Amino acid sequence: MRILSLNAWGGAMFDDLAAWLPSAEADVLCLQEVTRSPTSGWTRFSDAERDLPQRADLFDDVRGLLPRHRGFFAASDCGPVDDADGTRHRQEFGIAAFVAPGTTVLEERSAFVHGAYVEHGQWPASGRPRVAHAMRLQAAAQVVTVVHLHGLRDTAGKGDTPDRARQADRIADLVVRTRRDGDLVVVCGDLNLLPGSATFATLADIGLVDLVGTADTRTSRYAKPLRHASYLLVSDPSAVERFEVVEAPEVSDHRALLLEV
Repeated sequence: MRILSLNAWGGAMFDDLAAWLPSAEADVLCLQEVTRSPTSGWTRFSDAERDLPQRADLFDDVRGLLPRHRGFFAASDCGPVDDADGTRHRQEFGIAAFVAPGTTVLEERSAFVHGAYVEHGQWPASGRPRVAHAMRLQAAAQVVTVVHLHGLRDTAGKGDTPDRARQADRIADLVVRTRRDGDLVVVCGDLNLLPGSATFATLADIGLVDLVGTADTRTSRYAKPLRHASYLLVSDPSAVERFEVVEAPEVSDHRALLLEV
């Protein structure tokens, strides 16, 4: 099974992403910063810190690139964006998963790991709700529980906070509620954490081992010096046939994480 995790940056580099995704041949694609709205094409996202181009409906865009994959979307919140004509649209923001034919979805669920769904009149820069999505997947005789999420963003930085401690407990709870005896467990996504975060100790308590460590998970499109964001953890490192922090091509301000088990 080939699992790919990527913070897609709202599709800001969509042409590069579209050229690469079909050739990546992921059995399970986990995307963070995914948009959905009733329109298509390009929109503009703004909060107190950033003004960024985004795809209006990145979920539908990726579904068009991977038409045989089964798609799942979980919204964390929604708010206003403007298209090129200045027309305002309501846009949902969250995470998505795409599962290839030949991989059976045995069960799936989502749960908020921070806050609850909110409709914003104006996007806040920090503290927004976060949702996680869990799936039990079977390919041949192998069953894998995959949990993916986009961790809490805090303008104060990526250090440990009480909110992040609660988030870690909720991630662990979702894993425990979803997995079954004998499952290989994979937890992945843009966790917005430092490598030494207490979150990893919480997840180690339920048997998960981080594969990323201090590796650089950002691309040249990210100008800040702190290079840690995305992580991937597994319950059995001996089951890993390949793990890579993908340096090229660059399709976002984050590097993709590639796992083969």
